[in-house]
Amino acid sequence: MTGSFRRRALIAFGALALTLAVALGVMRAQTRGASDPAALAQLTAPSLPDIVEGSADAPATIIEYASATCSHCAAFHQATWPALKAKYVDTGKAKFILREFPLDPLATAAFMLARCAGSAKRDAVLDRLFDRQSEWAFAANALYELKGQMLDSGMSEADFEACLANQELLNHVNAGREIAASRPQVRSTPTFFVNGVRLNGEVGLDKFDEILAPPPR
Repeated sequence: MTGSFRRRALIAFGALALTLAVALGVMRAQTRGASDPAALAQLTAPSLPDIVEGSADAPATIIEYASATCSHCAAFHQATWPALKAKYVDTGKAKFILREFPLDPLATAAFMLARCAGSAKRDAVLDRLFDRQSEWAFAANALYELKGQMLDSGMSEADFEACLANQELLNHVNAGREIAASRPQVRSTPTFFVNGVRLNGEVGLDKFDEILAPPPR
């Protein structure tokens, strides 16, 4: 092997090693949940005020875009959310924000009603609707069954009707969906952003762990 060939080979090998090192660093940063500033910037302007579960000062942020009639969203809230809440939200490690991304008019109505219940009760109402989704979302008279769920949660019939007639609230829910579809480009539910890192679909606690509590390397 000539000296010039050896030098060229070493240079090429060094460049390849540098490329691999950079790629590995990116992979590790993603695995460790490094924030994605560009993604986070796109997530900061909802149409309706965010309702935060957990400490507002928590170091990590979990945002879920959900539809009230989405069966995968309901499955997540039944199977994964309790453990996620206990491990990260209740311990002050992360704050959780659910944003409305209705996939149909019935989901829009459900989100409006949950908002009308008040900011302190909205998430509890949505938990109830997800837990009982099969009882109202897929019923022959779905709106009537949704009304029953809201009356059972403490809403009056007059407030139920007034809420669904609130055009300003309807506009805000629809605008929030358009914003999410445009900027973070949400296309399906549930879609999560964990410190700006996107997770699509009904994911388990292990996927959140990979971002929020990765094993040491």
